[in-house]
Amino acid sequence: MMRADSDGGQGVALASMTGFARADGRPEKQGGQRAWIWELKSVNGRGLELRFRLPNGFDALEAELRGLAQAKLARGNVSLNLQYQDDEAQQPEYRLNEALLDQLLALGAKLEARGIGAPRLDGLLAVRGVVEPVAPQADEKTQAALEASLKAIFVQALDKLVQSRAEEGAKLQALLLSLLDEIEQLVKDAANCEAARPEGLKRRLESQLADLLALNPPASPDRIAQELAMQITRLDIREELDRLRSHIQAARALLRQGDARGIGRKLDFLAQEFNREANTLCSKAFDAALTRIGLDLKLVVDRLREQAQNVE
Repeated sequence: MMRADSDGGQGVALASMTGFARADGRPEKQGGQRAWIWELKSVNGRGLELRFRLPNGFDALEAELRGLAQAKLARGNVSLNLQYQDDEAQQPEYRLNEALLDQLLALGAKLEARGIGAPRLDGLLAVRGVVEPVAPQADEKTQAALEASLKAIFVQALDKLVQSRAEEGAKLQALLLSLLDEIEQLVKDAANCEAARPEGLKRRLESQLADLLALNPPASPDRIAQELAMQITRLDIREELDRLRSHIQAARALLRQGDARGIGRKLDFLAQEFNREANTLCSKAFDAALTRIGLDLKLVVDRLREQAQNVE
């Protein structure tokens, strides 16, 4: 998806790290029906973290499924859950873990010898691992067909998740461009502010010079030169404004580049640079108007950074 930005270029649609997808499969079989549902949910993350929840007996699929997901996703915390049922599946048989039961009986005998009541049979059988279900094994051909179907539906769910993240990314891109426009306008306002114009800076320095000359005894020429140089450095915001303009151009260039995957980290870094310049501008402001602009700039930059952290 392409769109024009405020510089007249084309912006590639971003991918958000937020998305949800669901896909199910219900192939018929003689005498019953199998059914499975894939649910994929993605939220923000510093890198790519995949958390699979697979039913018993399907753990061997995870490595291949993980590779499929890594090929299509760059960042985000992603939960990938499979729900599976087989209406006609044979009921599992149960096996008694005799070794564990013998250990528990021996412990029970020691407790009984100390005057503590003997353990009950239902309590022993309720201990995890004493009675274990043993699921019947499907033949290799049936199992291979089942796994192939599960992987095919997983790919469908993964494609839906990618589309969901792209749709969220398109909204995110429009918001980011709008925030860059706000920052650009605030930079223009700061440049046009009385305190930022040469005549305003000149009047401020003349006031500082008058204070130095009024000292008793008067300040030396060297000290006056040093003080004025320090004041010029402390009050002049032209470098900060130039860097802000440069950051705006860099951010828009990122939104125009051909490959949107993985630019979230770069946008987050630029947002930190925006924040640094906004802080410096506020510290140099010596009148109410420039201070207000600087504070407004900090608020917009905070919103930009918050939204940049949603980008893949």
